[in-house]
Amino acid sequence: MFRNLVGYAVFAVVALFLVKIAFGLLGVVWSLFWTVVVFAAIGFVFYLILRLISPRSADKVEDMIKGKKKSA
Repeated sequence: MFRNLVGYAVFAVVALFLVKIAFGLLGVVWSLFWTVVVFAAIGFVFYLILRLISPRSADKVEDMIKGKKKSA
């Protein structure tokens, strides 16, 4: 019986350690996701401002991002 109790205790410690690692990695992934979302929002705002100020330049930026060839 004591051996079973020690086995469960070791299993609980290992499980808690793995859960802590899993949630730590999940936190890193979540943080990276929100960083990408914020950068995308900032880029979108800059693009909208550029579109309002100079539509031709915004078209050039869009073509550069999409990889379209320049027409002569």
